[in-house]
Amino acid sequence: MRKLLAFLSAACLFLSAVEYSIPKPLPFLRLGLANLPLVIALHFLDAKNYLILIVLKILGQNLISGTLFSYVCVFSICGSFASGIGMLILYKAFFRRGLISNTGISIGGSLLNSLAQLAVANLILFPGTDAAKFIAPVLLGSSLVTGILLGLFAEKFYSSSEFVRLVKSERQVEK
Repeated sequence: MRKLLAFLSAACLFLSAVEYSIPKPLPFLRLGLANLPLVIALHFLDAKNYLILIVLKILGQNLISGTLFSYVCVFSICGSFASGIGMLILYKAFFRRGLISNTGISIGGSLLNSLAQLAVANLILFPGTDAAKFIAPVLLGSSLVTGILLGLFAEKFYSSSEFVRLVKSERQVEK
């Protein structure tokens, strides 16, 4: 379990670095590449290790971007926990019963991330106003698109990856 957690943490860190190097049309628009290991991790980690992965992802992203001790980190913490916990709930409640796919989980996580960040923006950046409503359509629209794209990639990865096959077989041996 530790090796898998370390590998998934490294994948979050790597994807954060890749994403950080991609130019953004607006400062708050991100692809959310580092959430991809979180979607895959739902299938293999228990809740405790999944929460540890979220913390490691947050630390890695903020170290890479140089925002660890800034208000931007607050957005990252709130968005990542809302997204991660929401995806965990969706997985446990619906995926195992075949009622939602990795794509649906990814979309849910992406939208929850944006909603949490909009709430934080209302509290920190625009207190006492409703100015966040002006960025909400762009943020939620881009979240929907990136959630779909990352979810489709997660579906393909989960169904055809040698990595997933190896982790599944290793877990069978452990049991």
